[in-house]
Amino acid sequence: MTSNAVNMVGLVEHLAKAVVNAPEEVEVEAFDEGGQTVLELWVAEEDLGRIIGRQGRMARSLRTIVNAAALRTRRRYQLEILE
Repeated sequence: MTSNAVNMVGLVEHLAKAVVNAPEEVEVEAFDEGGQTVLELWVAEEDLGRIIGRQGRMARSLRTIVNAAALRTRRRYQLEILE
């Protein structure tokens, strides 16, 4: 995993912990798949609604931030929110 991927993991983790009620249960993992880096985000089951947001607005915002940060790295990132 590159240092850019580590920075992206830290970014997603920091943002998710700021939103949820159980920040100690936030986990983010990164792995390469088909020319892009996939970031998998796990949160506590009761925080899933918070991280997705109304009509998916929070999830869309997180993905927008990841994509904006990824422009500097010239690498594609995909954020997946898992149960």
